[in-house]
Amino acid sequence: MESKSGGASTSRPTLARVASRAGVSPSTASLVFSGSGPVAASTRERVLQAAAELDYAGPDPRAQSLRRGRSGIVGVVVDERVLHAFRDPIKIAMLDGIADVLGGADAGILLLTETEGGSGLLATAPVDAMILVGCSPSVDDSVAVLRRRGVPVVVVEGVSDLGTAVVSLDNREATRTLAEHLRELGHERVAVVSLPFAKDRRRGPIPADWRASPSITAVERLLGAQDVFGDLAVVAAGASTVDEGVAAGQALLGADEPPTAVIAQSDLLAAGVILAAERLGLRVPADVSVVGFDGVQVPGLAAEYDLTTMAQPAVEKGRAAARAVLALIAGDEAEPVRFTSVFHRGTTSAPPR
Repeated sequence: MESKSGGASTSRPTLARVASRAGVSPSTASLVFSGSGPVAASTRERVLQAAAELDYAGPDPRAQSLRRGRSGIVGVVVDERVLHAFRDPIKIAMLDGIADVLGGADAGILLLTETEGGSGLLATAPVDAMILVGCSPSVDDSVAVLRRRGVPVVVVEGVSDLGTAVVSLDNREATRTLAEHLRELGHERVAVVSLPFAKDRRRGPIPADWRASPSITAVERLLGAQDVFGDLAVVAAGASTVDEGVAAGQALLGADEPPTAVIAQSDLLAAGVILAAERLGLRVPADVSVVGFDGVQVPGLAAEYDLTTMAQPAVEKGRAAARAVLALIAGDEAEPVRFTSVFHRGTTSAPPR
């Protein structure tokens, strides 16, 4: 880079220097880079040529953010460790939908987690809005932090009384469909492997006050099963992972009177229950039926298993959440959006022996 006198210069090029070199005012040069006003093509070309000669890449984005009062970044909070989230096809699909819409709006994404200091970052992260993804037992705490900051929030599968925009799914109705399918096959001894209810994500029996849990996805899916079978055995998983499904499945299927069917609240958990059955010498579905929820391909699950499940439109959920958050940033209302799931019969459910 050379100075106007021909000597070397190590100072950072500025918009004022570009304007001077191009023979225009700083305000005209600013219009060229912001694209916010009419500039003659010849003038625009002179400004860009001067910028190239000075190695000027454009205004400092941090300064632009300060002037606009916005960061241009949307925070996306997943409800588990990144390791688990990136192994969950549903989380990946939702993030893909979010990125598709936000990328088209030139908005950046800051990924946060609740289990790795996420609560502290929620209070300080430089974002224009937040999307909370997943069925978290801590969603109410997260929303409270963000509302104190005045940050717009969209919750994927949350409750409307938290005062946020909500993208929801027919969790109760869809699980009721699965339960009715099992009842029609003749099953009476049915158990559930649920998503986490407690904020500490402990595996085991669900809390007595589970209906009050902020984990609305787990609550609604359990209510759907109870609509058909009433009270039934439930083991809460610590996360939506295959390993957690194995542990919960072994606890249920190793009991003195094991269930003839298991309703798992995610396909990853269902795959774990199937692996647990195999380790116990049980055949699926001849000895035990297993149904899931999500409609995804589970890595590592043998090709012989075509999981009975409810398929949900995860990518579209992500897109809807991103559109809602952009509306909130613009100062508009974000209407609630509700999606429905589709039953997939598969081959992992059959009449009890």
